[in-house]
Amino acid sequence: MTKRAGRRPRFAAIEFEHGVEPLLPMRQFLRRMVRGFVTGVSVIGVSLGIGVLGYHQIGGLGWVDSILNASMILTGMGPVDRMTSTAAKLFASAYAIFSGVAFLTSVGILFAPVVHRFLHQFHLDAADDGTHG
Repeated sequence: MTKRAGRRPRFAAIEFEHGVEPLLPMRQFLRRMVRGFVTGVSVIGVSLGIGVLGYHQIGGLGWVDSILNASMILTGMGPVDRMTSTAAKLFASAYAIFSGVAFLTSVGILFAPVVHRFLHQFHLDAADDGTHG
């Protein structure tokens, strides 16, 4: 991939206006919010699916108990059922660590457009006041 002079790289999932570019119109901002919501919910869905399959296959739990355990771990509430085998305990430990990262990532994806818009507006206001370097 070659860079063109004067252009900054853009990533499809993380495309925000930069510097003194104007704020997006509300319609485009709402589209960005929907895209972030869909991406965040997808991260949660895939993470939940991994947990459900793991608890069912490795932990030997039924489907409903697997969903319960995976969702409780994913949201940070803690396990419901005790794992008895070594493999199940190792899976539960790895899934708990993975879940913490996945949940925080999805929250970041969900809130990124709002936080960026706020900070970008603040930056534009500061530039208009002449208080920005």
